[in-house]
Amino acid sequence: MKENNLHVALKKYFGFSKFKGLQEQVITSLLAGNNTFAIMPTGGGKSICYQLPALMKEGTAIVVSPLIALMKNQVDAIRGISSEYGVAHVLNSSLNRGDVAVVKEDIERGVTKLLYVAPESLTKEEYIDFLKKQTISFVAIDEAHCISEWGHDFRPEYRNLRNIISKIDDVPIIGLTATATPKVQEDILKTLGMVDAVTFKASFNRPNLYYEVRSKTNAVNSDIIRFVRQFVGKSGIIYCLSRKKVEEVAQVLQVNGINAIPYHAGLDAKTRARHQDMFLMEDADIVVATIAFGMGIDKPDVRFVIHHDIPKSLESYYQETGRAGRDDGEGYCLAYYSYKDIEKLEKFMAGKPVAEQEVGHALLQEVVGYAETSMSRRKYLLHYFGEQFDETTGLGGDMDDNVKNPKNKVEAKDEVKLLLETVLYTKEKYKPKEIVNTLAGNENAMLKSHRTTEQPFFGKGKYKPDLFWTALLRQVLVANLIRKEIEEYGVVKITEAGNIFIETPVSFMMTEDHTYSAKADSNIITNSMGNRGTDDKLMQMLKDLRKRVAKSIGVPPFAVFQDPSLNDMTLKYPISIEELGNVHGVGEGKAKKFGKDFVKMIAEYVAENEILRPDDLVVKSTGENSSLKLYIIQNTDRKLPLDDIAKSKGLEFVDLIKEMQRIVFMGTKLNISYYIDDILDEDQQEEIFDYFMEAKTDLIEDALEEFDGDYDEDELRLMRIKFMSEVAN
Repeated sequence: MKENNLHVALKKYFGFSKFKGLQEQVITSLLAGNNTFAIMPTGGGKSICYQLPALMKEGTAIVVSPLIALMKNQVDAIRGISSEYGVAHVLNSSLNRGDVAVVKEDIERGVTKLLYVAPESLTKEEYIDFLKKQTISFVAIDEAHCISEWGHDFRPEYRNLRNIISKIDDVPIIGLTATATPKVQEDILKTLGMVDAVTFKASFNRPNLYYEVRSKTNAVNSDIIRFVRQFVGKSGIIYCLSRKKVEEVAQVLQVNGINAIPYHAGLDAKTRARHQDMFLMEDADIVVATIAFGMGIDKPDVRFVIHHDIPKSLESYYQETGRAGRDDGEGYCLAYYSYKDIEKLEKFMAGKPVAEQEVGHALLQEVVGYAETSMSRRKYLLHYFGEQFDETTGLGGDMDDNVKNPKNKVEAKDEVKLLLETVLYTKEKYKPKEIVNTLAGNENAMLKSHRTTEQPFFGKGKYKPDLFWTALLRQVLVANLIRKEIEEYGVVKITEAGNIFIETPVSFMMTEDHTYSAKADSNIITNSMGNRGTDDKLMQMLKDLRKRVAKSIGVPPFAVFQDPSLNDMTLKYPISIEELGNVHGVGEGKAKKFGKDFVKMIAEYVAENEILRPDDLVVKSTGENSSLKLYIIQNTDRKLPLDDIAKSKGLEFVDLIKEMQRIVFMGTKLNISYYIDDILDEDQQEEIFDYFMEAKTDLIEDALEEFDGDYDEDELRLMRIKFMSEVAN
């Protein structure tokens, strides 16, 4: 096929005058009859790689795709460029017998150039027998990473595709994916029996995307609202892991005047389609979605993607962030991270087969590494996909929070040498976790069984904490001094560069990982887009005032207002009792009881310093908690057992405690003495009460440390609720 014919066909069918990226080379390979494998990031134009050759070649191309919605979109698009309605068809479980007959007839007439099938449909004998008799041009396998058990979206039905294709015809196969690590690439080619495939791999670098990770705190929704308000009238996607969270975040945005809609599999098909269209047609600015959204959505002007919950793998993260800035314009990728979310995801894996759990844990640890690293996030991501960032010509090198706000670096030449030697001493048979355990001298069953614990090198790195070695190992990996073995997935081996380093060590400047804690307030983080941090001068004034107020009524300062509430005051500058009631952790009751002096001080400060108050930073709540709040108050007044109150509302006991904490911290009394009297005697209650009266902070961690196992967490939290109710409210 001559090159100019290819360009003529591209112009004729799609109206483009030139190809994008690797498209032309991939199509030329397929038209030459080669098995072909294309790894092209989201937005790289993968679909044209099989659509154009299908339209040019004789016969029907079979396109295997896992997503019915994606198939429908593509079929509609192809029908739009052809005078023949039957040029493209879907063959899946959504069709009735009459529909199937029409599809078969169009294929027999030679009208159908593209037949989209779900992998399950290809297992039906009647379809295999029918397709055997037809002229098939080639088979395209989209989302090919679904074949690999080491991929982020493994589908068992994909594993058998090679056998099915060989039953139909001996035709070329093209596999396409937007996300594949070296391990997954190898697995795809092996499983499809096409290790001879001509492989094309586009760069995974999206230079226009800015990456940022923030600590996920209780104030995450307020932080999202502040962030979103910087993009008024622009499109964005917010991803959450659960349907419940999708609904909650969408509601919070809506009541704060933001044009947002929810999207998840729990909505009926009509609503889902309507919401998708609203987003595409710009009748809604933001879609809050589970990962069910976005597959096949080709909206070029998505300006930001937010991950409310960290995803299960870096492949998912990369694919989802890749929906931002497809037009090469601005794209901001913000993720909220808390290790608690990782623990939750690990719990979900508990019931799965051991092999699946192993893969899941390995993928999750890569996510942890990305979130906690303080090196360039772009370099870390590219390395994960088997690509080195080009320091001289690579674009987007400064487009992430770690590069914009670098942490201090320390010389780690000796530690790198020790780490590399430890990999050699342990005969290159351990994964990162075991290497860290060996260095730090942490005994476990695996190290004992290999007799590593008896070796002279065991514990040689004890002088540094585990976190240091974990951070260093990640950076040494990206620096290509070690690599992860593909065959024995995750096992660390020394590279040639690593051997040279052991012989002649050179300077190695490392940065320590971020430590994200729930205590960190995301309001304090300043990002490259100019979010303001807290006003330190006002903060000190408010703390002094809090101390004076607390002293005058004989209570500890935290019983007046907690630190996160003071932080929020320095962001919102409330100058009336009503505005104070909208501050994080301050309810109407508390605002009325303690607020007068605080709003007066803030009003004077605002006037003196000519501060422009951000009225739009007052975040309204959805009010959905008010019915639960009322229910808890009424039923604790009736002295109902707390366990029964939790059960009747479908809450875990720990979640009920959180709700009660919220109620009392915002200034409402709760009488739970009847419940506490059953679990703690008078002396015990008095001891805890006295502790809170004298304590500098109300942190439960501090109380647990103080009592050293005498009381469990629930007992201390319940006593803190009683204390705040009686002393502060």
